[in-house]
This record gives sequence, C-alpha cells and structure tokens, in this order.
Amino acid sequence: MPAYRLLRHALLPLLLAFGQALPAHAAEGSAVLERIRGEGEFRLGYRSASIPFSYVADGEVIGYSNELALQVVEAVRRHLQLPDLPLRLVPITPHNRMAMVSSGRVDLECGSTTHNREREAQVGFSNTIFIAGTRLMVRADSGIRDFSDLVGRRIVTTAGTTSETVLRRAFNSGELASATIVSARDHAESFMVLAAGRADAFMMDDALLHGELAKRGEGGRWIVTGTPRSYEAYACMLDRSDPTFKKVVDEALAGLMRSGEAARIYARWFTQPIPPLGHNLNLPMSSAMQTLYATPNDTPFD
Repeated sequence: MPAYRLLRHALLPLLLAFGQALPAHAAEGSAVLERIRGEGEFRLGYRSASIPFSYVADGEVIGYSNELALQVVEAVRRHLQLPDLPLRLVPITPHNRMAMVSSGRVDLECGSTTHNREREAQVGFSNTIFIAGTRLMVRADSGIRDFSDLVGRRIVTTAGTTSETVLRRAFNSGELASATIVSARDHAESFMVLAAGRADAFMMDDALLHGELAKRGEGGRWIVTGTPRSYEAYACMLDRSDPTFKKVVDEALAGLMRSGEAARIYARWFTQPIPPLGHNLNLPMSSAMQTLYATPNDTPFD
C-alpha cells in the first residue's frame, strides 16, 4: 500500500474521533460563530449614554437594549454549547458603530441604532427591538410645538444619526431652508447646546429625548413635542453576510417577545424609575410595539 494511503488510514480514526468530540454546531458555516468559538469570547458593542437603551451608570452597562442583548448572548452560549463563554463589552459611538460591526471588531451591537435600507449596504440587522418617532425637545415656554414652528430657528441634533439625515433633507429641499442645523457629538452634548440657548430645539427619537430628561431630572423646564417626523425601527447590528448567526439572534429576540419577557423588560425601562436618578420615563408601550412583540420582524421603515 502506498505511503500516503497508509497515512490516511492511520489518521482517519483520529479525524472521526475529533469530529465527534466537537459540539454539534461547531461547523455549520457561520464565520461569526466560528470566530466567537476560536477567540473564546463574545464581543458586544454598547453605547455609554443612550438612555434608556444602552448606557453606563455606576460603572455598569445597563438598559433596555442591553438586557435584550444579554439574552442573545445566552442563546449563543447554548447554541455553541459553551455555557461559560466570556462576554467582553466594547464601547462604541454613533460615528464608529457600523465600522466596528462590519470589520468584526464587535460581534453584535445593541443600542439605539436605526435599521434602514441605506445602512443595509454596510451591516446586517436583527429583528426590530424598538419603534421610535423623531420629535422635538424644546423649552416649555418656547412657543415651539411642531416642526412648522422651526422656520428661522436653530435646531441641534446628534451627528451620525438618522435624525440628522432627516433634518438635512428638509433643509436641502427648502422646507427648512431658513433654519440653522447644529450637529453635536452625542445626545448629551445636543442637550447641552439646547440648554445653553445655542439652539431652539433638539430633534431626536422621542424615547431618547425622554431619556435625556430622565438623566437630568429637568422635566419641568422642557417638553417633548411635535408630530413624529419619521418612524425609526431600532435593531441590533450584526454581520450582513452571516445568515446563520442572524438566525440565532432573531430566534432569541422573537422568543423573548412571544413569551412576554420582552414586555417585562420594556416595563422595567420605560414605565418604572431607572438609574441614575430614579426618574420614570412614563412611556407606556405603544400599539406599534405591541404589534411588534406579537409578530417579530426585521422590516425597516425606509
């Protein structure tokens, strides 16, 4: 028998034994799952100040989206049969979040990221986890109640967000041609620009605006107002070329929604006092969210 055949016969039992020793899901064609297994950790991207979705309070990452993400991590641990798989939390920003996902530096990002068709060219998205409307925060005595009152005004929004895109489209179309658009680094800076009088209105997703008020306990001075300019479907970002990993993520989220656990998580972050100051956002679940939980999906609004 030729030498190469002898070698193959000698190695075949070892190869079969090695294959049987691997967990059932070890070689199912998911680059992300294989990377997680190979590197021995799950890397979750988080936002530091996106209240109440993903933020840091008392040195701990918390929030509605973060709680859902932790359940996804557990689902991945079960899928890979690695119950002790370490979790590494990686800070991200609105500016670098898509690059962090598309480059593989994080395996999943769950915060307050809008899923839209334009972004699908760069990253993939999970099932929707939240539906928001873009509105305005203004001083209670400003007289501004809707977008039609913004003619000649200064409007601040956070750079790199869909709110900035919507505002600039309105400006370029001539609808808000006399307005001035100010871009801030993050939501906290946007609020500070508004509070300092350098802007008349802060445009952002309504839940995030309420989150900024909860962070500061200044609800009496400010109101969130205006007919929603657009609706946003928040989702977790992931590798767009890995349907197997997406399936694991989507099934975990759908299970939370259908079981009622997602509704309990929602109540904890939107209808009860939350850190750091113990203020309540007082945002009961909308009919759109109820429908989402009953029929989980990954469909964006645009």
